[in-house]
Amino acid sequence: MGGERVGRGRGIPVRTVAYAAGGAVLLAGCASMPDSGDLRDVESTPRQDTQVRVFAMPPSEDATHAQIVQGFLEALTSDDPDYRTARQYLTPKAAKTWRPELSTTVLSDGPGAYADPPAREGGEDADSLTYTLTGTRVATVDAQQSYAPATGPYNKLVHLTKDAENGQWRIDSVPQGVVMGRSDFQRNYMAVNKYYFASNAEGAGTGAPPSAVADPVYVRSHVDPTTQMVRSLLAGPTTWLDPVVRSGFPAGTALRKGTGSLTADDRGRLTVPLNDKAAEAGAERCAEMAAQLLFTLRTLSPAVEEVDLRAGGGQLCSLTREGAETVATRGALNHPDYLYFVDDEHRLVRIAAGSSDTQPEPVPGALGEGDKALRSVAVARDEHTAAGVAIDGTSLYVAPLVSDGSLGEPVLRSRGKTEGDRLTAPSWDAQGGLWVADRDPGNPRLYLLEKDAKEPLPVRTPGLDGRVQAVRVAADGVRIALVVEKGDRRSLLIGRIERGGPDGGTGERAAVTVRELRSATPELEQVTAMSWAGDSRLVVVGREQGGVEQMKYVEVDGSTPDVPPPASLTGVKDVTASADEQAPLVAYSVDGIVRLPSGAQWQKVTQGTAPVYPG
Repeated sequence: MGGERVGRGRGIPVRTVAYAAGGAVLLAGCASMPDSGDLRDVESTPRQDTQVRVFAMPPSEDATHAQIVQGFLEALTSDDPDYRTARQYLTPKAAKTWRPELSTTVLSDGPGAYADPPAREGGEDADSLTYTLTGTRVATVDAQQSYAPATGPYNKLVHLTKDAENGQWRIDSVPQGVVMGRSDFQRNYMAVNKYYFASNAEGAGTGAPPSAVADPVYVRSHVDPTTQMVRSLLAGPTTWLDPVVRSGFPAGTALRKGTGSLTADDRGRLTVPLNDKAAEAGAERCAEMAAQLLFTLRTLSPAVEEVDLRAGGGQLCSLTREGAETVATRGALNHPDYLYFVDDEHRLVRIAAGSSDTQPEPVPGALGEGDKALRSVAVARDEHTAAGVAIDGTSLYVAPLVSDGSLGEPVLRSRGKTEGDRLTAPSWDAQGGLWVADRDPGNPRLYLLEKDAKEPLPVRTPGLDGRVQAVRVAADGVRIALVVEKGDRRSLLIGRIERGGPDGGTGERAAVTVRELRSATPELEQVTAMSWAGDSRLVVVGREQGGVEQMKYVEVDGSTPDVPPPASLTGVKDVTASADEQAPLVAYSVDGIVRLPSGAQWQKVTQGTAPVYPG
């Protein structure tokens, strides 16, 4: 692609990097366009401490076209709230039509900028020219602030003109959205969960509180994230999650016109002024609105301990963090009593969760006290019922965890010819439904045994390409993680659980469908084990193409959380985690059952296989 390329070098300063903690200020230089010489990359800013603040500098008098392009790209990575400085590199018309909030394109490195041939031929005497921005895409963040992995080349055009009156170069045509390298993205943006309520997995008339569902988004970390998150929450759920959640906020609710930055007071109380649409909410609904805000803002700083909602000239309601936990349930609020696994006699046993116990006890009932040999198990979230797959993988049993309970007949059988072609380990949802997949090549299916149902229901899986090898349902009951095998590849996919319409037109049972499966680990070729490890996070064991086995955390949107990965462990065959962050990570490896207490190394627990927390 001929032409010269903008690169970092000596030239006018285009942005200021400020360290909030130490007060030191560094100046980063924009590159000027060399008249000759090698092309150089526009490098992304090295990954720095989260306290680093970057402020853009406006264009200098008589800046060259190369400096204008470079300065604009630098300004995109600054902490300028409304990109006011970046707009100074544009013509007045382009500044009005450019919408940076539409998308963020993340490249493996900062964008390269090649001047097209007319820039070389006409040089500074030309009155217009074009630059091509290039790079390799790794992700995009859309207008809803939703992250998605991406691949392939990035090629966009930037057109510049020289003002006939003052001779200043400015950009008059620019791609919508912003673009930056991965390290600049990691410095500029932070992942935050906003929360809604499950609409297809309510308490089913039991009076149980609704389940809060995490909807991960990315916001600019140094640009008033509290206000950003409140506005994002009020705008509604992201498109992927929208069909299965609802909001407590009445339609059309927004911040009151003229509201500026939202900041908690010195007692952690946040006052949120809303428009008149919010005044339509009654006391119960207002409590749900406040709970959504408290769940959403819980990880931001300064901490929000209480919210005060106001509309129509008065207070609607107020709610504390503790009160929010009575309004709705959230995965991390469920504290497991026990860790369960299969002992060397193939029985279901347990030890107290989070304890230092190494001597398991058989669970009460047929799965722990009987003679049925098991290879995998699952325990309901209330820890009153368990399910087990027979050691040959052909049969699925369900039994109460009470002494002298009978086992009964299997609730599902597989006709797969080999153990690897039979039933997967089961998983319980928040409503007492039991999920399992049959890997029989002749009839591969995903099944749901609903609470109190006599027959398992085949689950519809439109768009599923491959065989399900593992199943884990999220604590919220509306998302499901599947390890899917196709050819030599095993991928982790996240699907949305929808319930509706009669199954096959019979009118007797509602159909259950897993829709819009998307990859959470596009870089892994082989996923061997996984478990939910939070409201929107999973722990995964797998390897990249040509790589070695690794254990890592991933988000449901395919991003990598900014947390340390678990300590390395070899020969991992199963892993389990709890949404409760106090419960240690547990795995089955070549050393048997091992656990990873916070801040420690892996510790041997005992011999056994198939460890699981409830769920």
